[in-house]
Amino acid sequence: MPDSNAEQVQHHIDAAYRELGIDPGVDLGRFDNLVHMAEHAFSEHPDEAAFSSLGHTLSFRNLDRLSNQFASWIQHASDLQPGDRIAVQLPNLLQYPVVVLGALRAGLVVVNTNPLYSERELEHQLNDAGVKALVVLANVASTAAAVLPRTSVEKVLVTELADLHPPLRRWLINSVARYVKRMVPAFEIPGAIGLNRALKLGARQPARRVPAPRDGLAMLQYTGGTTGIAKGAMLSHSNLVANVLQVDDFMVTQPLGPEDCTLLQPLPVYHIYAFMTCIYSMVNGKHMVLVPNPRDLSSVVKAMARYRPAIFFGLNTLFVALCNNAAFRKLDFSALKVTMSGGMALSHAAAHHWEKVTGCGISEGYGLTETSPVVSANPGTRRILGTIGLPLPGTAVKVVDEQDRELPVGEPGELCVRGPQVMQGYWQRPEETAAALDAEGWFRTGDIAIIREDGYLQIVDRKKDMILVSGFNVYPNEIEDVLYEHEDVLECAAVGIPDETAGEAIKMFVVSASGKLTADEVKDFCRRSLAAYKVPRQVEFRTELPKTNVGKILRRELRDQA
Repeated sequence: MPDSNAEQVQHHIDAAYRELGIDPGVDLGRFDNLVHMAEHAFSEHPDEAAFSSLGHTLSFRNLDRLSNQFASWIQHASDLQPGDRIAVQLPNLLQYPVVVLGALRAGLVVVNTNPLYSERELEHQLNDAGVKALVVLANVASTAAAVLPRTSVEKVLVTELADLHPPLRRWLINSVARYVKRMVPAFEIPGAIGLNRALKLGARQPARRVPAPRDGLAMLQYTGGTTGIAKGAMLSHSNLVANVLQVDDFMVTQPLGPEDCTLLQPLPVYHIYAFMTCIYSMVNGKHMVLVPNPRDLSSVVKAMARYRPAIFFGLNTLFVALCNNAAFRKLDFSALKVTMSGGMALSHAAAHHWEKVTGCGISEGYGLTETSPVVSANPGTRRILGTIGLPLPGTAVKVVDEQDRELPVGEPGELCVRGPQVMQGYWQRPEETAAALDAEGWFRTGDIAIIREDGYLQIVDRKKDMILVSGFNVYPNEIEDVLYEHEDVLECAAVGIPDETAGEAIKMFVVSASGKLTADEVKDFCRRSLAAYKVPRQVEFRTELPKTNVGKILRRELRDQA
């Protein structure tokens, strides 16, 4: 039996890999960069469906052609140079993969930008990244118009919802959005051109091939800013390629056949979780169906009914909302083989309800922007609810205490990760990079975790979300998971509030399905499963809870309001 804590951890993980038939090695030399990975897909699957959105589909051949045209426009009709940053402010539309792949083919660095950003958030990101070009959806271009004079942006391309659809359908969808639904506020951006105009100009000559070093910067992926000012994680081609290959190797444990080629992605592709799934889908020649607005549950239901995906990507709040939707519950789920969860903790109640409704269990995974993003996942052949699964091949993990001492199996501590998917650092923030990444390449996640005897990882909670009640550590996830078992609780979040006697007390925010749930009923329900000091002192009911763009509940905002 290994002696050191590190050897014990690896021993347990290796044993789990052997039992599950997972190859611990990853062929990281399979692709040179993201462009090489995309071009492999273009050549292997030219006539197969690549992406669909709003009822229209692009084949891999069309994606190759259009992204090449965009790269050509960058090279021949703009002053942009390799290494310049381009912000892409688009939801889940066909334009997204075209623009991102075109930018990468021209050697640019992609800066994924949330279309829901306020003026303050957008101005910060554009200036922090030193963005030279912006591709923006017309629906949100008024926000960009207000801040662009205070940024270094030189080129702006504007696109409308259906710009890559056939002419008649394009006119119909864009006209309804602009004139009927009034989804496009007035804006004026001097010098801006339409994306379709750029593609026509780019079609005049082919793009030049730009060498992209494996360690060259591919993306600045900004953190959500839930713990402070948003920072740009520097993700190289090597980081992103490695993570896709790690996930690819791990997916052999999922019950998928060659006919299971459709994936449904309702989460926004400008988020790193959804972005990685798109690249994974491409390299395997699969068909990714993009849903532009996951909060419009009817559009998710319609996409599920029309495309009957084999793989569905979601997170806890979306699973809960869909399972409470009458139209969703009536669907035929016989084609659904795999459901993946990430982005936030998966509650037992949500997982059980989803499996009851769809007949498909959920495989929960874990990742961060800084790890490209996936660190671990539950294998399809042995899912363990309440865990985030096993570390991906090539990924080392450890948990440490406040003094950086490595802890043994079974003890909670801060999770640290090392592997080829770990970022290069934070853009222009050397001090914060040094605080997060040590000299040996270990990244401190800020999450409290346990490495179990079977090698699986279990997240206890965010280090910064931990509540200290009379000297006892209380983790919000535990309380929330208990309360989610209540049939009248749709959403909940626990936060710490100042208390003169206990230091901190627990306040629970709750969304009730019936609107009739009382604070005493919440407390009584928690007392059945929790120690007295973990029972919420205060309960506040809301009609909804604040969330990030992917649907993760913002505890920090609730703490500020409490």
